[in-house]
Amino acid sequence: MNKNRRIYLTVVACAIIGVAMMFLRKPAHQFQSVSGVVWTTEYNISYQGPSSLSDSIAGVFSAIDNTASMFNPASVISRINANDSTVEPNALITELYKCSARINSESQGSFDPTVAPLVNVWGFGFKHGIPTDSATVDSIRQFVGFSKTSITPEGRIVKSDSRIIIDFSSIAKGFACDELGRLFLRHGVENFIIEIGGEIYAHGVNRKGKSWHISIDNPIDQADTVIHQSAMVIALHNQGVATSGNYRNYKVIDGKRVSHIINPATGYPEQSSLLSATIIAPTAAEADAYATACMVMGLERSQQMIEANESISGILIYADSLNNYDKWISSGIDPIER
Repeated sequence: MNKNRRIYLTVVACAIIGVAMMFLRKPAHQFQSVSGVVWTTEYNISYQGPSSLSDSIAGVFSAIDNTASMFNPASVISRINANDSTVEPNALITELYKCSARINSESQGSFDPTVAPLVNVWGFGFKHGIPTDSATVDSIRQFVGFSKTSITPEGRIVKSDSRIIIDFSSIAKGFACDELGRLFLRHGVENFIIEIGGEIYAHGVNRKGKSWHISIDNPIDQADTVIHQSAMVIALHNQGVATSGNYRNYKVIDGKRVSHIINPATGYPEQSSLLSATIIAPTAAEADAYATACMVMGLERSQQMIEANESISGILIYADSLNNYDKWISSGIDPIER
């Protein structure tokens, strides 16, 4: 076979292979968006998939509501709080409990799902009221403490005092993001971002084939208005992120601003120079819980907890001695230049 014929056959073969690959290659699926309201907060989801998963998404929300909602009297957690001995545990409540117990321990009790009665008595949470004196707070503190609960090998949650109330609201939205993420992965969806009330889990890449970029807000407070001013932008790589702060959810009592961040150790709203804590973690549930813990722990203890845990990173925004904003950024975070 002469040289020219070999070149001709090679070109023809390449052309045939190229045409075949065009027919065999599956077209890239379009990104789809789903948004709405769940648990009185907005959610926004974007994912790249061949078909709508709206019904499955609704199913995840329903499963979590039936497990962890404090407003659903038939939910697993509501029945546990009502001391219903017939309630059957499920995998969701077990995972929520075990994750909460681990972060409660790592945060030295600062993240505490049993703090709900104190949150309620200060006028936040699912019930509302304002304490009249320290005796009211002290009377409630005796049945606050996650260490006063336990879980059996069968998954049953046990309370040492029947008055203990367990509220997973400070981790549930992040947990829902993770559950939806697991739903997408089971359906072969690799590229998605899920945001529920500010808690986020992102996987894969965005529409442009790049990592998901998330803007972190400055802690700006203005009466009756939510202002979004970006402090920095970060990239997420199959991770969850959550921000907790004391600058938006507060009440004015006797002329003083009272934060919704209640310290379970003291029973009183926590006041510190720390204005917001953003945590990046392997899951949104972990990010949610660690961010809540930071707001109780304050700046220095939060820094120590974040640096001691190789699986998480953090951005802490605080007021300096002149009452100006300053940022502390842990290792493992590379802000994106804009």
